[in-house]
Amino acid sequence: MTKQTKATEFLTASGVPFSVHDYEYAPGGGLIGMQAAQSIGADPACVLKTLVVEVDRKTPACLVVPADHKVNFKKVAALFGGRNARMMSPEKSAELTGFRSGGTSPFGQEHQLPVILSADAMACPHVYVNAGDRGLVVRIAPADAQKVVAARVADISAAPAPAEPIKN
Repeated sequence: MTKQTKATEFLTASGVPFSVHDYEYAPGGGLIGMQAAQSIGADPACVLKTLVVEVDRKTPACLVVPADHKVNFKKVAALFGGRNARMMSPEKSAELTGFRSGGTSPFGQEHQLPVILSADAMACPHVYVNAGDRGLVVRIAPADAQKVVAARVADISAAPAPAEPIKN
């Protein structure tokens, strides 16, 4: 039987198709989204990490971005009419969402935060998003992920660094 979490219960109640997948979670390993992509054999551009931020130290938001992308925090702040955005502390994030660090999901949060879904994710036929616990993701169509949490789709990625330095 598949492990049930607040996120999977939320998705079941929403009536959208999804499947649950385990991956090997390595605590302290960093780059959890990249760990998940490698473990399940998925394209990192279609494995999404969930980040909780604060805009101008007062407005919380949930960002869902490809594991291989960085976030442009100025773009995020601008979406909320703010000047600065920064990562929220793991303790405060857990208090608001009900999920511990490494297991944060945009689905089934204790206090549903506004969700910004990276526009880059919409190009994937399916995305993998944290299912509410470490080592667990759901596979879902990006349009369904957007719909069930009323996510705003926006370009929040930082410009990617060049693969190799430019030489003259």
